[in-house]
Amino acid sequence: MSLSEKFIVLPFKKNRGNIVPGEMRQASSAASAEKIATAMSTRHLGVAAYAIQVDEESGDMTSPKLIISFGETADLTVN
Repeated sequence: MSLSEKFIVLPFKKNRGNIVPGEMRQASSAASAEKIATAMSTRHLGVAAYAIQVDEESGDMTSPKLIISFGETADLTVN
């Protein structure tokens, strides 16, 4: 298993009364993810930037670590 750290930004929206993630955007660094999330925060119910571990072979994403969040978001770290 070959893991690498990636940075993603997720906007959140309401769907049938629940807060759900929208389309994921990838960032090149933690600073870039924070900048993108900040810019998106005025246009979405909530936005969060995460550092995640990605298995390069399977594409599985694990261990999300919150960098920054704005507004209403859902917790991705639930077991």
